[in-house]
Amino acid sequence: MSFLVEENPAQRRFEILVDDALAGFTEYVARGEVLVFTHTQVDERYQNMGVGSALIGGTLDQIRERGGRVVTQCEFMTRFIQRHPEYADLVVAEP
Repeated sequence: MSFLVEENPAQRRFEILVDDALAGFTEYVARGEVLVFTHTQVDERYQNMGVGSALIGGTLDQIRERGGRVVTQCEFMTRFIQRHPEYADLVVAEP
């Protein structure tokens, strides 16, 4: 199973493809260099397979690479960052 995380700016979200099929996404609202993440969804066919964690990890890696920051209004992303404190430096208070 191969994962690919890509930003879809037209839809204001990051998407994860599993073997070239859309398996989930995490939506955001852009506020300058800060992205406010509001919702994450994984297709039920891909739940409990690590797809959500791969999506959030890949998203946060891309944001780090470009020097961005995040606000987490999405519970899934908040819990992911709590379990992976190496991403905590990306989190800022609501702009």
